[in-house]
Amino acid sequence: MTYRALVLFDIDGTLVRRAGPHHREALARGILRVTGLSTTTDGIPVQGMLDPDIVAVMLRRAGFPRARICEAIPEIQRAAERYYLRVCPPLAHVHCPGVEPLLARLERRGILLGLVTGNLTRIGWRKLERAGLSRYFTFGAFGEMAKTRAGLVKLAIAEARRNGWIARATPISLVGDAPQDILAARHNGIHSIAVQTGITPPADLAAQSPNILLKDLRALRLRMVEA
Repeated sequence: MTYRALVLFDIDGTLVRRAGPHHREALARGILRVTGLSTTTDGIPVQGMLDPDIVAVMLRRAGFPRARICEAIPEIQRAAERYYLRVCPPLAHVHCPGVEPLLARLERRGILLGLVTGNLTRIGWRKLERAGLSRYFTFGAFGEMAKTRAGLVKLAIAEARRNGWIARATPISLVGDAPQDILAARHNGIHSIAVQTGITPPADLAAQSPNILLKDLRALRLRMVEA
């Protein structure tokens, strides 16, 4: 099946917000389990970062040998995912405004929905399952799959094309709440839609010149992703 458009969504601050401390705790628990080090994300500007990059910063700040970070991260990621699967609470009450009605409308319109997120794979899917939103999404590109958010967007587009879900001329948009989302869309030559539901000040989003800047997803119209 070929879809009329592809819309890629970030998760945190875009689909859900105020999801609790469990994600950050999972990264710290993964590090503790593998290295024995007590760490925290305090003081790390995690918005827009990929989980493996956050873990690397946590390890460096704790004095873990830099030469061993790359070797340790895959095991830390697996431990963090296992912890998050156990502790993630129900999240149906933390949807960003207008999320589920919009996703349902896009689905009815025949638009393919995918994820581009810094979350590790099992953390991202679990978060959406607990929010009751996972059924809307066919696939995703997650934090451990590429070195940058732009790389994740490239992977997502390539997968959609490889599976015959979109054609070369199919409109593609990336919806996110951080400057990194806007830059990743621009790097891949696709449409950027920024929403003000995260922690980035609206002026900082506007400074990156997204194609569209919205207060929240209640303002997104079909024509914005089909053009």
